[in-house]
Amino acid sequence: MVGPITRRLVLAAAVVGLAPVAALAESANIKAASAPPAAAEAAKPLKVGVSAGPYGDILREAARLAEKEGLKVEVIEFTDWTQPNAALNAGDIDLNNFQHRPYLSNQVKARGFRIIPLETSIVVPAGIYSSKFAKAADIPTGARVAIPNDPSNSARSLYLFQQAGLIKLREGAGVTATVADIVDNPKNLSFIELDAAQLPRSLDDVAAAFVSNNYAHLAGLDRNKALALEGIDSQWTLVFAARDDRKDDPRIRRYIDLYRSADVKAFVDKTFGGSILATW
Repeated sequence: MVGPITRRLVLAAAVVGLAPVAALAESANIKAASAPPAAAEAAKPLKVGVSAGPYGDILREAARLAEKEGLKVEVIEFTDWTQPNAALNAGDIDLNNFQHRPYLSNQVKARGFRIIPLETSIVVPAGIYSSKFAKAADIPTGARVAIPNDPSNSARSLYLFQQAGLIKLREGAGVTATVADIVDNPKNLSFIELDAAQLPRSLDDVAAAFVSNNYAHLAGLDRNKALALEGIDSQWTLVFAARDDRKDDPRIRRYIDLYRSADVKAFVDKTFGGSILATW
């Protein structure tokens, strides 16, 4: 028979025995509480923003390779050029790939974004298109032509109009060139500035319009019928961009490495046949 004293000793021993277990459980709880944020973050898909058009197909091909390594990637398409940087700056996405350095630089300056360029991705030759004329020389005097209304792509378009022999820009105008930098306009063309997404639709109303490749693709424009096209030496190569505090994120870096792989380059060459050019 166990007496009261014995029962008290057994109970005390049980309590003492449970103390380390409780301590271990508490420690485990602390670890469990602190571990999930990093684990949960790693489990989330890497979100990559892109403007609508063929760029997303390339990003998805790289995502397919990433999936094989256990890196989940979600490609998110935006309908215009203003949203991907706003979403990136807000932390709604992790990375984007739709813009060239001059455009990004202007966005950062104008809107105070904490976004920096990383590696280059592709060259996407933009073109001057017309639904009325087969050659740039056929555009009549006094005609209206349409160009993008954002500063960097406006400059880009003006250089292509210069390449087509329609205008001449001031020497050294650079990537910030505007219509004020036109020093020779023999056909007295009027330049109408529109949102980039509206440019294909403007072709019914203007003699010609500068259209970036992604919007030309969506509109079904035939690049072989363009009045002028950019070449491989374009200074408006697209870049990946990330927040400045995420530039060394290993998941971002790994995804970019996979994007710039031989497999993805082969996909670009086969799929786009020269309309989009890999930079690596």
